[in-house]
Amino acid sequence: MIGFLAFFLSVYVCMHAVVLVRVRVLLPEARLAQAILFLFLVVMVLAPIGTRLLERAGFVLPAQILAFTGYSWLGFTFIAFWVSLLTFAIDGVTRLLGVVAKIEIPSLSGKTPTVAMLCLVLAICVYAYIDAQNIRVERVQVKTEKLPVGMDRLKIAQISDVHLGLIVRGARLTSIVEKVRSENPDILVSTGDLVDGDIDSLNGLTPLLSDIHPAYGKFAVTGNHEVYAGLQKSIEIIHAFGFKLLHGEAVEIPGVLNVAGVDDPAVESSASEAALLTPLKNGRFTLLLKHRPQVQETSKGLFDLQLSGHSHRGQIFPFNFFTARVHPMQDGLYGLEKGSWLYTSRGTGTWGPPMRLLSPPEVTIVELTRK
Repeated sequence: MIGFLAFFLSVYVCMHAVVLVRVRVLLPEARLAQAILFLFLVVMVLAPIGTRLLERAGFVLPAQILAFTGYSWLGFTFIAFWVSLLTFAIDGVTRLLGVVAKIEIPSLSGKTPTVAMLCLVLAICVYAYIDAQNIRVERVQVKTEKLPVGMDRLKIAQISDVHLGLIVRGARLTSIVEKVRSENPDILVSTGDLVDGDIDSLNGLTPLLSDIHPAYGKFAVTGNHEVYAGLQKSIEIIHAFGFKLLHGEAVEIPGVLNVAGVDDPAVESSASEAALLTPLKNGRFTLLLKHRPQVQETSKGLFDLQLSGHSHRGQIFPFNFFTARVHPMQDGLYGLEKGSWLYTSRGTGTWGPPMRLLSPPEVTIVELTRK
């Protein structure tokens, strides 16, 4: 964790440095104003750490204010960083054209272009914030010969990476519940990172999810953020939401299908995925719940459909190109060898910045239909 924190802070400081170089023409000259700006930037860089410290000390409201401000600034800085790099590249190209073609092209480093750039970044942030509130319903159809006699369709609702905590609260959960209720699924699953900090104040939200009673139950697995928030308390709140939490175990819904779930690698577990799935060869459809969209070679053919999340498809463009390096199957339905399938959700909530850019949140509706 310390190594990750040091890496994050180093990258974050470098992003600020690039943006400051880009907007230096607008920076104040008065020393008092420079000192205030420097202090503000220090607070914003350390805001994620300060948020956790305030939260653990029980100062929930100050933690919420700092979290929203600090993570919104993180989103703004991230977008401003990439737009700054783009303007640097454009300036480099125009200078080269000026030398080669002897054409004088105005630079983007002046005050007016810089103000325009910041307005563009702000507009993108507003759009990303609004889009993050607009949950889509993604529909996926998987054909199978393993549905029981007399059942031609089975509907599974998947939520993932909700990140209930300081920022994602009752309004987002209410919207999610409304989407799920309107679909009337047969099964509801959560593929990790349902909760993310400030767990003690989430008890008031439990009726929203606990009042949903699909015909064949509700199942969940842990994600890495359940560990960061405190695993035992996370387990308690997930149970309070009415989910059966699968810790490297499988259950058979009699006469319908098998549901297996494995813990996230952040949870210390010695469970073997292949050993978990092998006994489920009973002719029923096997659904595997797994937080990260990683498929073990030894598991292929032992499950029919794996549901995952975790990567958020980058959440804010162009971060999706970086998450794709770690999780190539980070968004959508993928056919695997030996008849298995993987579906990766973009996630239903947000982590960090309350923004999503070109990666809208989703509630996934998977329909198993008879082949």
